[in-house]
Amino acid sequence: MPISFEQTGRLARITLARPPLNILDLEHLAELSAAVDQGARGQAAVILLTAADDCRAFSAGNDVNDHTPERAPEMLKRFHRTVRALRDTDAITVAEVKGDAFGGGCELVAACDLAVAAPSARFGQPEIDVGCFPPVAAALLPHRIGWTRAVEMITTGRILDAEEAHRIGLVTRLGDSADELIGGLLVKSPAVLSCAKAALRGGTLERAERIYEQRLLRHPDCEEGVRGFQQKRAPNWQP
Repeated sequence: MPISFEQTGRLARITLARPPLNILDLEHLAELSAAVDQGARGQAAVILLTAADDCRAFSAGNDVNDHTPERAPEMLKRFHRTVRALRDTDAITVAEVKGDAFGGGCELVAACDLAVAAPSARFGQPEIDVGCFPPVAAALLPHRIGWTRAVEMITTGRILDAEEAHRIGLVTRLGDSADELIGGLLVKSPAVLSCAKAALRGGTLERAERIYEQRLLRHPDCEEGVRGFQQKRAPNWQP
């Protein structure tokens, strides 16, 4: 199956498995969106997006054949549904990038909250060279890497290596695996992670205050965290 889903405890793993380049056509975009929804319904604390070991790319993006005037509207609808699902889930989303993340693949990385890239990974938005532009990148990259860098990536199609992607903020960490990052997340309270992401997504101090007072302070994990600190023990978070 080109898109596989596996949940172990509070970790949901979505694997792109369409070698060699994980090209996303209409069928696979629908599968990817359904997998993200499944992770959200399963109350995962972390959703990992990765590629199978036999793939040379994290994803080389959406199928060029779907960029025609007849097929592009449906392609955009399905791809953007996946991006919105990644954005709206309460889970922390992590991209583990080995190989190339081009076009829609790079946009998936930008849509995730965090990203770990192998030193050999590369990133780019080459859509300009085939007569179009990447809507998701246009919406997300200015906030992630800054206006001028986003303009350069989108209008020139220049390819970035992993080190540069890390330096400008597209990538969170460099490494061959996201295991360490994910391990650090999974020992946190799922409820508090959810509140923190909701506050970050809101973007205003007023919204963050409401989430803190109306959601966080009413959850037992908030009191348990303080009690654990006071008693010099690890907190016992609720599932």
